[in-house]
Amino acid sequence: MPARYATGHRTGGCQSMRKQTMTYEDSLATARVLSTALPYLQRYSGSVVVVKFGGNAMGDEAAMAEFARDVVLMRQVGVNPVVVHGGGPMINDMLAKLGIKSEFVRGKRVTDKATVEVVEMILSGLVNKRIVQAINDQGGRAVGISGKDDDLMVCVADDPELGFVGRPVEMNVEVLRDLYNAGLIPVVAPVATGMEDNETFNVNGDTAAGAIAGALQADRLLLLTDVAGVKNKAGELLTQLAPEEVRAMIADGTISGGMIPKTETALLALEQGVRAVTIMDGRVPNACLLELFTEHGAGSQIRSTEPRVKPRVRR
Repeated sequence: MPARYATGHRTGGCQSMRKQTMTYEDSLATARVLSTALPYLQRYSGSVVVVKFGGNAMGDEAAMAEFARDVVLMRQVGVNPVVVHGGGPMINDMLAKLGIKSEFVRGKRVTDKATVEVVEMILSGLVNKRIVQAINDQGGRAVGISGKDDDLMVCVADDPELGFVGRPVEMNVEVLRDLYNAGLIPVVAPVATGMEDNETFNVNGDTAAGAIAGALQADRLLLLTDVAGVKNKAGELLTQLAPEEVRAMIADGTISGGMIPKTETALLALEQGVRAVTIMDGRVPNACLLELFTEHGAGSQIRSTEPRVKPRVRR
């Protein structure tokens, strides 16, 4: 067994002696956590969970490794995770190094041909492969693709003034099903093909994750970001919301700024058949595990139906 998979647990034939590093109380607490998680593990076994990985956690090696462990654990207990990532800060760094100046329209970057080539290089290359390697280093089996592969995501220009910024109009997700049914973890870069030959589009990471989750009819969509979730006017975190409540909060200005496109992505995903969407702080340790496998959960969950914890019985 490779050293990177070693757990430190007692093994037969070991020539070196080891000292106990956990107290009985620590071990008991770990066992209790696992026992409490049983109904949640049963609930999500065999389900599809799309995770949008982004924010500052992407630039932190320790946070990347922790996220990768969470994804591998999800796969180990029977969940089918599909990871979709962003990479805005890395794109900005490379554009600056190359001396490519960005123009903005209404606060949004204009993605011209030179810029979209850099976007594809960074997202499909550097960022995608870092995440794939992180998952593989934790014992998982990850495969990196982009929205171009097998025409996974076909786009048109979302706004002609913004250039090659895409809006998905056709999804072909069979390649993702093939991968996770084979025991692999797909890691998707949000770069898409267009309706014309040789067209390339940059797609917002949240938008891409929502479109993929909807096309897969995923059980859950987890949007990892740098904020705790949706808050009310008093600044208090709202842990559960119905779609009509979200629409009302957008209308009265409670939800504003960068949270608007995230909640709109969530609403569209629900309309397309996703059971629930959670907007959560990806900087929180083990955020995905907290959300899926504990009663506490994490962030703000938006759903049209009451959550179901009682395990599904397969006969």
